[in-house]
Amino acid sequence: MRTILSIVLLCFCGLSFAQTTISGTVVDDVSQQPIPSANVVIAGTSIGTATDFDGTFVLTTDQKPPFKIQVSSVGFSSKDLEVTSNNQKFNIVLNEGTSLDEVVISASRTPERIFESPVTVERFGLKEIKNTASADFYDGLENLKGVDVNTNSLTFKSVNTRGFATFANTRFMQLVDGMDNSTPALNFPIGNLVGMTETDVLSVELLPGASSALYGANAFNGILFMRSKNPFDHEGISASFKRGITSQEAAGDNPYTDLSLRMAHKFSDKFAAKVNFGYLKGTDWQATSEVDKIDPTRTRSNTNYDGINIYGDEVSTNIRAASGLGVIPDVVVSRTGYNERDLTPYNAESVKADWGLYYRPIEDNSLELSYVGKVGTGTTIYQGTNRYNIDNFFQQQHKLEVRNDNFFVRAYEVSDKAGDSYDMVFTGININRSWKSDEDWFGDYIATYAGIELTGNPLGLTDQQKHDAARAAADTGRYEPGSPEFKAAFNRSINDPDLSTGSKFQDASKYFHSDANYNFSHLIDIAEIQVGGSYRKYKLNSGGTIYTDGDSPIEYSEFGVYSQIQKNLELEGEKELKLTVSGRYDKSELFDGFFSPRLSAALTLNRNHNVRASVQTGFRNPTTQDLFIGLDAGRAILVGSAPNNLDRYTRDYDVSLEGQTFFGQPSQVTQTGAAAYNNSYSASSVIDFAAAGNPALLEVSNPDIIKPEKVTSMEVGYRGKYESIIVDLSAYYNKYEDFISQEVVISPFYGTVGDNGLSVAALANGDYQTYSAYTNSNADVKSYGASIGLSTKVFNGFDLSGSYTFTKQDFDKAGNPDFQTNFNTPEHKFKASFGHTNVFENFGFNVSYRFSDDYFWEATFGNGIIPEFHVVDAQVNYKIPSIKSIIKLGATNLTGQEYFTAFGTGFIGSMYYASLTINNL
Repeated sequence: MRTILSIVLLCFCGLSFAQTTISGTVVDDVSQQPIPSANVVIAGTSIGTATDFDGTFVLTTDQKPPFKIQVSSVGFSSKDLEVTSNNQKFNIVLNEGTSLDEVVISASRTPERIFESPVTVERFGLKEIKNTASADFYDGLENLKGVDVNTNSLTFKSVNTRGFATFANTRFMQLVDGMDNSTPALNFPIGNLVGMTETDVLSVELLPGASSALYGANAFNGILFMRSKNPFDHEGISASFKRGITSQEAAGDNPYTDLSLRMAHKFSDKFAAKVNFGYLKGTDWQATSEVDKIDPTRTRSNTNYDGINIYGDEVSTNIRAASGLGVIPDVVVSRTGYNERDLTPYNAESVKADWGLYYRPIEDNSLELSYVGKVGTGTTIYQGTNRYNIDNFFQQQHKLEVRNDNFFVRAYEVSDKAGDSYDMVFTGININRSWKSDEDWFGDYIATYAGIELTGNPLGLTDQQKHDAARAAADTGRYEPGSPEFKAAFNRSINDPDLSTGSKFQDASKYFHSDANYNFSHLIDIAEIQVGGSYRKYKLNSGGTIYTDGDSPIEYSEFGVYSQIQKNLELEGEKELKLTVSGRYDKSELFDGFFSPRLSAALTLNRNHNVRASVQTGFRNPTTQDLFIGLDAGRAILVGSAPNNLDRYTRDYDVSLEGQTFFGQPSQVTQTGAAAYNNSYSASSVIDFAAAGNPALLEVSNPDIIKPEKVTSMEVGYRGKYESIIVDLSAYYNKYEDFISQEVVISPFYGTVGDNGLSVAALANGDYQTYSAYTNSNADVKSYGASIGLSTKVFNGFDLSGSYTFTKQDFDKAGNPDFQTNFNTPEHKFKASFGHTNVFENFGFNVSYRFSDDYFWEATFGNGIIPEFHVVDAQVNYKIPSIKSIIKLGATNLTGQEYFTAFGTGFIGSMYYASLTINNL
């Protein structure tokens, strides 16, 4: 007990005695105008403040003079100043600078110039947010170097770096004021649907690549850090209102509204509070592709047609095998499906609010206690194994945090409710079944075809005409979209969570997370030392509709501890070497522990040239879905491979010759999810067997149960300034071990795979189930890439920048046909922007351009080529300083050339908008 008390006293001993207050103003060197939102940070800490609209600031700290403060603002050179006494006042003039002077926190968990960062960091600050031509700050992230943004829908965009991403992007972490924004049910962020409001954003930092050494298991491909404004530093009422239209060939022109409101007040030196509200409403990009998902050469007249955005036609059967009649052709026939536009209103909506209470109990001291609450609800479209209408989805977060200059301790809970969400594929399937069962529909089809054949085909119909007649007969009386019968069947389906009869997406999962960090720099001079740790506990509760939690919620936990030592070594002249060593140990109760170290070095040759290098290992634990999913997605059953999950998914199947025995087998069998892992063939070999009829082509699969994935990442980079040109160059190489993905396998209802007997007969008679198994690849998976960014000023003050990114996967697909890496990244990307914040008094503009090379998209919904695309966004703005407001007119995808970033989604059209932002210059 004494030891614990001593540690607590050590942590808090520096909190209660020193009381230093400093204040001042910050102006620019040219016009002597105040600089709002300039950062004033105590050197070597993460604590500071920001100037208000008049460029003034007040900062209190527990540190005793002398110490240094660092003052910085986007577009200006940072300045270091010595604090020598209490109540010292500063008049600070910042000279026009470059992006190298910006201060970031994410790379080392401590403030440092981006120029000196030991790893690659992309920053999207207030200047970029205000000047982006995109519709909002989150969309503007796609203009950052090396960043990929895949558009799922109007309100759901998935951010990723360095490849390997789907919309279920579990490799990329998104933090809002230190809180993970991942939804518990899906295990990844749903874009900014329930995230931050634009008027409350202070800065956005993006750390590409593995970052497990400091941020844990999910920081595998990168992290997006979003920081909000503290009400002690940013008071007042600010608002933003956007109004415009979205324009798409499939959907036409539709209204678009985006509103955000921020209210913050500092009631005293001890207490401050803020409230934010955001509302967005529009019409989603409609997905209307009728191309066949499996074979693009097939049309709707094909008997086994399966349209990309047509649902219900996934149900199919071999009509000769089903009938046993020789006059029936040996072909597969699918049911007639419904277009996606008949199954969703394409409503895109987001309503979110957050509030914060901030208390500084000790006068002139940086100790701060805070409570933050966030709620959000919205409607969007998510594409995973199927297409889902996420309707009235609700997520909430609650956080308690204690922090000062040297430490933080936080705990928060994230919970969600699926609301009225539903699976559009199963909606189409079950509207069909509500009208007529599969058995009756195929029976009518077969009877009509057989009748034509048995009567000698008196009309001389071609084979295609026979099939058309059979389909027309089977579809007689089918519910037409918009009819009362269709609406009634639709409503029954979306309110029924049983996927055999309905399509409701049901969930009320949550997770609890806590983490802490202590920086010993105020106690130890030899180096900056940080220690920290985190703990997370999951509680999955989908009622058996997603996970195998039909009987009770599934709970499990994980924890991690880390440390970092950072040392600056002064060399001859202006040279300085910053060495950073980090290490983290993580342990899930389901797996062995893992240690992930990072070693980095940043050599500053002089103020304008810096070289960096790092090597690190990263890892990610299997997600909740990798472990505990149990979901019939139609084309395959998804079964997570946690050891205690395999037998929790069970299902009864009728075998061939229903009601009889077949080769001594019962007419009905019960199969558990374990069959996917211990009695299965690879899907590709079953396809080969079906085509050739040769059992020797069958390959036993039996994938191993899943375990954590690891990566070794090496990176080198350079930042420099050549007169007016800023250069940022980086290159990386990643080698993966135990790469996590899904493998499609087929399990026979009887026999043992490899027996060359019963199992083969089961396949031949259609007595099998297709599974998507979660496992690790034995194949070597590698990736590498490089990016370069250039920025300068031309024509007496115009900002011009551009970047090029190269990304490549090294994987033997031919040797591993059943394994998907989901690289989903263009090999070549180019981005550029041109603009001026004040081309003449109070008038500015910005134009941005993005090019993406074509690439192959693979995911559980479907695979296909994504054609190259070129996108131009533009905006003009006018500031009204007297009312601290700005008017902006903007357009995205100005050329109107529609494009898409993933297989199966709607084409992305154009957006035209006008906005008014008040009190947020």
